[in-house]
Formats: sequence, C-alpha cells, structure tokens
Amino acid sequence: MNSIDTDKLMAFVFRAVDEVGATLNCALVVMGDRLGYYRDLAAHGPTTAAELAKRTETGEPYAREWLNAQAAGGFVEYDSGTRRYTLPAEHAVALTDESSPAFLPGFFQIAHGTVRDAYRIIDVARRGAGVGWHEHNDDVHLGCERFFRPSYAANLVSSWLPALDGVVDKLQRGARVADVGCGHGASTILMAQAYPRSTFTGSDYHPESIATARERASAAAVRERVRFEVRSATGASGGDHDLVTMFDCLHDMGDPAGAARHVRDIIAPDGTWMIVEPAAGDHVEDNLTPVGRAYYGFSTLLCTPASLSQEPGAALGTQAGPARVREVATAAGFTRFRLAAQTPFNNVYEVRP
Repeated sequence: MNSIDTDKLMAFVFRAVDEVGATLNCALVVMGDRLGYYRDLAAHGPTTAAELAKRTETGEPYAREWLNAQAAGGFVEYDSGTRRYTLPAEHAVALTDESSPAFLPGFFQIAHGTVRDAYRIIDVARRGAGVGWHEHNDDVHLGCERFFRPSYAANLVSSWLPALDGVVDKLQRGARVADVGCGHGASTILMAQAYPRSTFTGSDYHPESIATARERASAAAVRERVRFEVRSATGASGGDHDLVTMFDCLHDMGDPAGAARHVRDIIAPDGTWMIVEPAAGDHVEDNLTPVGRAYYGFSTLLCTPASLSQEPGAALGTQAGPARVREVATAAGFTRFRLAAQTPFNNVYEVRP
C-alpha cells in the first residue's frame, strides 16, 4: 500500500471545505440578489447587519449571517472596529450593474438552478439518457439570459458583428436574419435595435421562451421587424438569409450536424453563419482553467443532458472547441471557417458557404 502524505491529504481536505463554502455561496449570491442586499450595500456604503435588515425589510439574523458568510468569502469587507460591512466598488459593479459585461448574479442563478436539478441528472446518467432544457426550473432559463445578455450587449454590435466580413454593411442596408435557438430573444432584439432596416426571425423549440421573447420584443418596440417562432434547430423557416446566428446553443443540440445542414439550406449564397459558443480550446488541457471548469460543470449537469434528450444525442459538450465546431460546419457543406472574435467567455466563429 502506498504511504499517505498527511500534509497533502489535509491540504486537499481544506480545499474541499472551501469547495463546500463556494457551493453554498452560490445560493447566498442568489439570496443577496433577490433580497436586494448587494444593491443596498452599493447604495449606502459601510453598513451594520441591523441597518441592512431594516432598509431591506428582512430579518436581522439572516442579514447578519449572510454578511458574515460574504465577508468570509471575500465578497464584502468587514471592519471589526466599527462592525460594519462594505461592498467594494469593483464588486458592486459585478454584483449590481446588469449593464456591465462583468455582471455575475445571472451566472450564479443558472448555476443555482442547475444544481437544484442535479438529482435528475444523476438518475438519467445511469441510463445514458437526457433531460431537456424545457424540463429545468426557471432559474436555469432566467439565469442563462441574465448571464449572457450583458456580454451580448457589450460585444455583439460593437465588435462581434463588425468582425464578420461585410455583414454590418448588409445589416445597415437591410438584411434577412435568422437567430436560431434564440431563447428569450436577447440577441435577436439587440440586433433589431441596432439595424432598423433589417428583419429578424428568432426561433427556439421551447414555447415558454418564445412567449417571453415576444413580450420582450413588444417592450423594446421592435415587433414590426421581429418574428419569433416555436421551431426546432432543423426547422427554421424561409430561405436566402443574409445572416444566420446561433448564440451559445449549438452544443446543446441533439443534432448539430442536422442543424448545420439546415443552415446551409436557408442561407444565401453569399450569406454568413455566425456561431457564438463558450470559450474553449481543442484539448482538455486547454480548458483546465476557472472558466473551463465552470463550463465543464454546466456541460455535465445541463448541456450534455439537453443534447442527449434529443435524437441522435450528439453531446458535443460545452467545451467542444474550434476543431469540433469546424467539423460540424464543413460536413454540412460550408467551405470557410474562422475564429472571428473572442472574449473570456465566448468564441465567435464566422462560417461561409
């Protein structure tokens, strides 16, 4: 039997304790977001537990224990002399400013919802089956939009679309755009607001998401140029689209190859397919990073089960990487493929016929 290095063992044990704290903190961040704790701290500066509880109309014991947990995790700072807690300005941006690409509560919300449904994934993993996106709780759906939308708002119009050859000129003149797997329609609406001469069709197989997208389009006053349809990724309507987009959804599809072939059928001869996928490299070792770790976790508990719930269950995985995405595109008959833009969380691919 191999001898055990006690120091190494205990170092791992304490690392695991930190992991348990981080797991619990996922729910605590959701709690702080929903109860308004972060927003209150950002607005009022150094605060006692009693003051936070009074201003947010919550129980003081909850405010006290929540603040202590946040201080232990480094989310807030604690002054033992005054017994006041402070949310640093930089943390306030990440935890309260939904317009910032650094906004994090949506990331925690989708993680919280994903973990809540983990018992179902454990069950289906024994059978190699899947769990559909539509079968998850609302924190998964709402958290997904809240996480990705700030990044789309910060990058889609300003850098991602301009990185594609000739696409902005077409959109400014008036283009036909299909946004496949649009979810709540954040990406579709952002493009519609930026390019008033173009028309947009968003599609998703999840009826509840499409209903939300229609409401959001009405609120944004773009319904005249935006249509949302309940359709699978292999059933988007129309043809000769100047631009087809997929935002963080190709890896979730059961049949990404079939979806790619359908895009080839509906795209114009000089059209562009923009694929936005989670940031990833082609090899496991490329993705052994904090971002890669989070994405592998989502892949195990959310994205791979979603793919396995649909025929044929390709299960690309959230960290598929450029080479696998290229294989999907070229097998469908596309001849040009390149990485057009990157952020810490996304790869943006330009695919052409």
